[in-house]
Amino acid sequence: MKSLQSALFISLIVVSLTPTYNGVEIIGGRKVKPHSKPYMASIQVRKGTKSYGHWCGGALIRRGWILTAAHCKLDKPIQVVLGAHSLSRNEKSQQKLEVEKQHPHPQFNIKTTENDIMLLQLSKDAKINKDVKLLPLPQDKHADVKPGTCCTVAGWGVRTAKSKSPSDTLREVMLYVIDRKTCNSKDYYNRKPVVTEDMICASDSKGREDAAKGDSGGPLICSGKYKGIVSYGPSNPTAKKPGIYTLISKKYLDWIQKIIGVQTYNMTTEGLF
Repeated sequence: MKSLQSALFISLIVVSLTPTYNGVEIIGGRKVKPHSKPYMASIQVRKGTKSYGHWCGGALIRRGWILTAAHCKLDKPIQVVLGAHSLSRNEKSQQKLEVEKQHPHPQFNIKTTENDIMLLQLSKDAKINKDVKLLPLPQDKHADVKPGTCCTVAGWGVRTAKSKSPSDTLREVMLYVIDRKTCNSKDYYNRKPVVTEDMICASDSKGREDAAKGDSGGPLICSGKYKGIVSYGPSNPTAKKPGIYTLISKKYLDWIQKIIGVQTYNMTTEGLF
C-alpha cells in the first residue's frame, strides 16, 4: 500500500495535477551574490548511475540536518549539495553529502498540504566554513508573520513559466505576506486548499514574480528571520495566486526537537554568520 501511495505521489508532481507541488521551479527573481546564502541546500535525486539532478531546496539547520518540505520525499537515492552557487560547475566550495534518512512529518497530508515539513538526516556532518553555515530556526516559537511583512525566498528554479530546466545559479524573489482570510477568499484559493494558522500566504506586490513556483522546501526569510518553507503554488504558472508556505510554528519546532534531540529554539549559534 505504501509503495502504491508513493508512486501516486510522485506521479502527481510529474504531471502537475492540483494541488501542485513544484520541486524545481522559481518564477522571476534576481541572481544573488555568490555564496551570500551559505545555508542553502540543493536536494538532488539520482538520474543515472552517477549523475544527480536538482529536485528541491532546503536549509542547513544543524551540521547533519536539512529542513525541507515533506512533499520532496522520494523513494530514490538523494544527495544534498551545500556551498553551491552554480550547479553545473565543480566549485571547490561545494560539499556533496548523502542523505541517510528522510523524516517527513507523520501527519503530512498531500491533499490538504498540511504539515508539509521534513527533516533530512545526512550521512555525515557538514563542515562549517565561510561558504557553508547554519540557518537559525525562529527563537520566538509563538511568533506569527504579520500581513505586509517583506520576505524573500531563494532557489535554483526555472526563470520563466515556460522553461523546464532549473536555473544554474541561485536566484531569489521578494514577497509580501498576505492575511489568511484574503488568501482563503474566492479571489484566491477559495479554501482549496485551506490556508491554516500553520501556513503563510505570500506574493510579490504586482503578481509578476511567484515563489509559489519556487524550489519546494526552500527557506522563506521574513525580516531577516527563517519563518517558512516553500510548500504549494497554483497549478497554472500564470495564475496570480500567492504561494503557500509552511509556517515554522511551535508545533513544528517541538517536532524538530523530538527528531533531532536538541532544543531548537535555544540552539547554539555556532556556524552562523
